[in-house]
This record gives sequence, structure tokens and C-alpha cells, in this order.
Amino acid sequence: MQVRGLRAALNSTNKYKFKSPEYAVDHLVIGGGVVGLAIAQRLGQRFPDKSTYLVERHNLPGEETSTRNSEVIHAGLYYPPGSLKTNLCLRGRTLLYDRCVRHNVPFKKTGKLVIAREQQRPYIEGLHAKARKLSWPPHSDPTQSRSPVLPTKLIGGDEARELEPDLNKNIVAALWSPETGIVDSHALMQSLEKEILDAESSEIVYSTQVVRIDISRDAPGWVVQLVTGDAADGDALLARTVINSAGLTAPRILNAILPEDERIPMYFARGSYASYHGPGIHSVSHLIYPCPHVGKDAHAFASLGTHLTLDLQGKVRFGPDIDWLAPPETDDDADFWQWHLVPDDSRLELMYNAVKEYLPGVEFEGFQPDYCGIRPKIVGPGAGFQDFVFRRDYANGQGDGQLISLLGVESPGLTSSLAIAEYVVDDIMGGGHA
Repeated sequence: MQVRGLRAALNSTNKYKFKSPEYAVDHLVIGGGVVGLAIAQRLGQRFPDKSTYLVERHNLPGEETSTRNSEVIHAGLYYPPGSLKTNLCLRGRTLLYDRCVRHNVPFKKTGKLVIAREQQRPYIEGLHAKARKLSWPPHSDPTQSRSPVLPTKLIGGDEARELEPDLNKNIVAALWSPETGIVDSHALMQSLEKEILDAESSEIVYSTQVVRIDISRDAPGWVVQLVTGDAADGDALLARTVINSAGLTAPRILNAILPEDERIPMYFARGSYASYHGPGIHSVSHLIYPCPHVGKDAHAFASLGTHLTLDLQGKVRFGPDIDWLAPPETDDDADFWQWHLVPDDSRLELMYNAVKEYLPGVEFEGFQPDYCGIRPKIVGPGAGFQDFVFRRDYANGQGDGQLISLLGVESPGLTSSLAIAEYVVDDIMGGGHA
């Protein structure tokens, strides 16, 4: 299918005229999702003598992608070895479990079954072989190297049904991933928010959006114009370093400084979730992932299939599917996706049919629309694997005034969030040597 990429840029109509900055900050983080919060928290920790300013356009953290996902702590099974997604997921998983324990963030290491019919055996065998070859990622504790970074176990169908008795009899094998879990994403973000607010030189400002960004004409850095609430006009500040962690609209901010023919396209893919109350899931206690859907309507599903997840109260959810959104004809409205966040029952039959393939006892009447989320993508349908992108631009030719843009940070972004912060702050910005 063909979906047009949106090449919107901040302030493309020149509504906001240049303003001289009224004050300066060392670090400006744009976006208060879980990744932006993690970066701001780590900046305050690594650079306590420098000012960190986080701006979020909504009135609460994580209103876009961070709280509209499965809340799964991924083990790191699915991504190519050596990719940023693999390394940051593996590292992030360790950091996330550690943080949950230290800060009393609710979580549960449920484990996950990737289930297979006979013709799907090679897929889970391939995942198992890959997992055995993975090495511990950068920044790992050297003592961990004595144990596998991603333990997995191939089991037969009967053993899988001992764990989950309602699985279809045609499930002949499964891959057991004990490191997979679930987390309360709201509590995680609250713990990060508290640390930022407690740091002496850090600040969070909500209901404030970036409307213009320019290279500073004076001191090295970026002049960033901000508007709070419904105000018609705003203030400008000088940011010596900008971290663009705006998620769904991160390319829109970056595009403001790029020539039109070099702009990064934005693609938006909606994922819908359904809650389930009914038969066919007796005492389910693990996450259940099918192999990638290859039958009828395969185009409607993400590569991980329509899987079963649990929340910390034991509520069962199925999803997400994938529904590519067609943007408006012009590039003016980069927030058109907000109109697609209302869940409806248009996807329920597809989801029911997908789930019934591995849990035959479920009934259609038990499915109800739950919520929707939007994936921030920088490649369109059929483009294949796209890694996280960390792009660096500079305010001048001497390498002063970094603008670090985080692009395409979708799943496993929640799992990777603390490792992304470590990578940006310690590796890219040199905070590991501060």
C-alpha cells in the first residue's frame, strides 16, 4: 500500500517572527514522554552544575506514545544483532528492572511465550539461535558476562499448554522468554519527573510548545521560541544544546532547519487494542505472542502479531494491529493523527480472527475496543526494518551547539528509555566523563 510521508516543518508559514533570546539554558529537552524524561533526569545527574530545561506541549507527561502502548518490558528478541534497537533494548531492560526495584515502580516479570504451529518452527528456532549469540551491550556490568544476556528456551506444545492450557492443539512448539515483563509506565514517568524536579538546576514546563528554532546569531547554540497555553505570542531562549525528543513530531522540529528537499518524512501508524472478558483465557499468567501473521489480511498486522498482554491488575488485552494513516493533502497539519485516537469496533473482527488461531476458546462478544496509540515512523509500509536514529546537527561549522534529534523511537522505546538516555548523555554528549 502507498501512504504519503508528511514533510511538515515547524513554523513553515512564518507565523512566528524571530525574537532575540531573553535568557539561556545549557540543555533544552523537547518532549516529556518517557524518553525525554529519562534524558532530562540523566542530564541533571551527570551535569549537576548545568541548567536543564524540559518542555512538554501537553499538560501531563507521556500523553502521546508513552502511555498508549502495551507497557511491555521487552527482552530484546526481535531486532537485528548489533542494531541500536537490540543493544538499547537489552541495556534498557536491565536498567528498567533495576529502577523499578529501587524506586518502587510496579512491575512484574511475567515471561513470554512465542508460540508456533508446525510450519512456524523455523521462526522461533531462528529467534532462539540469535538470542544465544547475543553479547552484553555497552555499559553492562562486566560480571554479567558470565550469564546469557537473553536467555530463551525452546519447548514443545504440551509444555506450552502446561503453562497456558487454553492454547490451540495445533501449537506444536514455543519459545520461552523469561526476561519479558510488564511495567506501570505512569509510575515510571512519575519517578523520573520527581527526580528532575528535585534536581537543583533542572526544570519541567508543561503546556508549552516549541514554535520556532533558529541558529543563534551571537553565542553558540539555538534560539528556541516557546508558547505556553493559548497565548498568541511567546518567549525565546538560547539553548546551548537541544535534545529533540518530541516523538511523533520530532521530524517536524528538525525539518525547520533543513532545506525543503532534505526534510525527513513522517509516517503515522495507528495500533488499536481490545480488552477481553470471556472464556478461552482461563488463569492466563504469561504474555503470549504468535509468530508473524502470514495469512489472510496479513497487511493489517504488525510484525509481532496480535498478541496477548496483561496489565498489573491481570486485565487481558489483545493488540496492537497496524493501520497506516493517510495524512491530509497539505503538510500544514502534523497533528492530524490526534483525530484517530478514539477507539472503535472497526478492527475487532480482524483481531478476533487472529487471536482465535491460537486461543480457539475466545468468543467475539468478549472483545471490546480499549485504546489506540500512534507509532512514530520515518519509513512507510513495506520498507522493512528501521532502526532508531540519533541525528546530530550543529549551530556552526566548529561543532558548537548540538541539536540531537531522536527519530523513529517506537517499540521498544519504553523498554529502551533509560538506555537511550545513557547513550545520548554519556556517549553522544560525553556525560560519562563529566
